[in-house]
Amino acid sequence: MRYVVFDLETQNTFADVGSNDPKDLSISVGCAYDSLTDTYTTVTIDELHLLWPVLEKADVLVGYNSDHFDIPLLNKYYPGDLTHIKSIDILSAIKMSLGRRLRLDSVAQATIGAKKSGNGLMAITWWREGDIASIKKYCTQDVKVTKEIFEYALEHKKVFFKDGVKKREILLDTSDWVPPENHSMTFSLPF
Repeated sequence: MRYVVFDLETQNTFADVGSNDPKDLSISVGCAYDSLTDTYTTVTIDELHLLWPVLEKADVLVGYNSDHFDIPLLNKYYPGDLTHIKSIDILSAIKMSLGRRLRLDSVAQATIGAKKSGNGLMAITWWREGDIASIKKYCTQDVKVTKEIFEYALEHKKVFFKDGVKKREILLDTSDWVPPENHSMTFSLPF
């Protein structure tokens, strides 16, 4: 299975645009990890087209809150339709099992012992200051953390989170995460 883990950072907040719809935001930086090539591609809004071939070759797109945030936002820029590619949203799987949402940082610390290097609001500040290098570093780190959580969950069928000082387990149903060997994908663009 060729999976692509991805994340986006934005130039603005929901308060800035007066909406709760991710499509009303503007991307600053995006990053994608390709499991086949074991490479990370991190781009600015002006280079976003470089992600299209990476995404198009995926059997599965993996993200954290990606079904409700990243995919709708990225679809605004994408010339095809990313919803035609199978998606695994780790946050959705956690919410389905636990009944509530958790921050990526909480799951990362408890599951793989890693911390995020910042937050989305810092990335917006960096964008406004013109500090693109910091946004790229932060976005790439988020993708690395999400990739490790995904791989752990796929292998162990669970993740952990910090509940105060206690570390708690969340069992995940990963039975449909790996497509059958002979599945056929219908891509929306001919890459």
